[in-house]
Amino acid sequence: MKLTKGLEQAICILAMLSTQDNYIPITSHVLNSRLKGTSHSYIRKIIRKLVVSGLATSIPGSNGGFILAKKPEKINLLEIVEALEGKIVTYPNSGMINQVFSDIGEPASNGEKTLVTTFEEADHHYTNFLKRQTLDQLIWSSIGKSEIPDIDWNKK
Repeated sequence: MKLTKGLEQAICILAMLSTQDNYIPITSHVLNSRLKGTSHSYIRKIIRKLVVSGLATSIPGSNGGFILAKKPEKINLLEIVEALEGKIVTYPNSGMINQVFSDIGEPASNGEKTLVTTFEEADHHYTNFLKRQTLDQLIWSSIGKSEIPDIDWNKK
């Protein structure tokens, strides 16, 4: 599984929303200007995924924009990854092992089961690790403080 650059952009958006006063939505114009080099339509797709997954909320109207849907300590990295990339499956079993080794029967079937089980276990460890990493922890580690600052991105 290869993660896309959209994931990094989503994390940037969520970090901005985490530091913004939740009563003052960040406008899409501000998000577009901060994510330089990313098309407006692509940013809209990312934000839509964040809204649909319940990580961000869209506020309509002339003073609208986007706010965080829940506290940063309640958002984990797995939720963000799955919102952008879908469920984590590192081994897409296509049945190739059984096809290539069809003439040897049960060992081929056992080999396929072993490989699938191994990758499922790896996925389980990976998802559990991501689940333990929260948005607030990422921000704290980045800024070197255990408190998330308030920044009005609409005025920066």
